[in-house]
Amino acid sequence: MKHMIALGLIGASLLGCAADPVKLEQERNYRVEWIGDRPLLDRSYLTLTLGEDGRAFGNAGCNHWFGSYRLEGSAISFGAPGSTRKLCAPALMEQEQRFLDALGKIERWDVSPLDQLRLWPAEGKPIRLLPEN
Repeated sequence: MKHMIALGLIGASLLGCAADPVKLEQERNYRVEWIGDRPLLDRSYLTLTLGEDGRAFGNAGCNHWFGSYRLEGSAISFGAPGSTRKLCAPALMEQEQRFLDALGKIERWDVSPLDQLRLWPAEGKPIRLLPEN
């Protein structure tokens, strides 16, 4: 009987944790892991930070990028991003352009069961990111 009570209490506490809503954290760096259905090139580094002032910025793999964003609940959208103009290897430049193009199509966000931040376009697969320490 004691075991049944203990299991019930553990189950109830776990349910309480699961009901807490996950929040998108502003002023935190996220590292891009996938853009749509493609992982990042080896040793490339793309990031996203959402400022509390409505500005987004990060590293696009070769250049630094910046732009505006709008967040309302689970809806998120990005304005046209700008970037610095450094030239890198063609494959890295192509990946950077895919990332910046993908940002313009984002409509909503969520968090996966693996704790990945997912930025979803109207159609297709999301940009997947992990929080940096």
